[in-house]
Order: sequence, then structure tokens, then C-alpha cells
Amino acid sequence: QGQFVESGGGLVQPGGSLRLSCAASGFLLDDYAIVWLRQAPGKEREGVACIGSRDSYTRYASSVQGRFTISRDSAKNVMTLQMNNLKPEDTATYYCAAKRHGHWPLCFVYEMDYWGNGTLVTVSS
Repeated sequence: QGQFVESGGGLVQPGGSLRLSCAASGFLLDDYAIVWLRQAPGKEREGVACIGSRDSYTRYASSVQGRFTISRDSAKNVMTLQMNNLKPEDTATYYCAAKRHGHWPLCFVYEMDYWGNGTLVTVSS
């Protein structure tokens, strides 16, 4: 059975940066669309960024376009989310997820095969 181990959350000031990582075990990330989602207090979960399986096409939520970058390290079987110029409205619990053979246009709406446990990101001065 596969699983993710998440790391990298924390407290950061507005304008700062954080890097989130999810190390996968028991399955190969290359075979999956990889997705970052977040859920802020009192709000619904939303897709943030994704990469399709076996390709490099990406998709970003408009609210993070130009500030966040998703990547996949196939050799290490790790996915990351680099977050720059963070804003207070980015405060949320961030989750990594994966969908086998998923394609980037639908990545935010899939029923995912694997989920990370979530890591809290707080942007505050």
C-alpha cells in the first residue's frame, strides 16, 4: 500500500517563501497526476497546482499563478510545491495527492488514489 510523507509547512511572514514536499513510497509518481490542494478554515478544499501523469503539463489556480511552482523529482519519487510571495490568504492546510494515469485538465476534480496527511501553512506578520 502506497503512502505520502509530507513536510515543509510552518509560519512565514507575508512576502516570504516556503517549500512543501511529499515523498511517495509504494508507488511511482511518474504514473500519477500529482496534485496540491489546500483547505482554509471555514472554506472548501481547492486545487492549487498539478502535473499530469507521464507529462510536464501543469495547471495552477489563478490565485497562485506566477507565485507557486509544482515539480516532480522522478529519481527521488518526491513532489514539491515552491511557494513564493506568500499572502495571508494563502493560509491553509496543504495536501499532496495523486491520481493514477490522471490528466492535467481534470486534476482538481479527480477522486484521488493517495493523499498526504496535510501540512499547515500560516502566513502572518
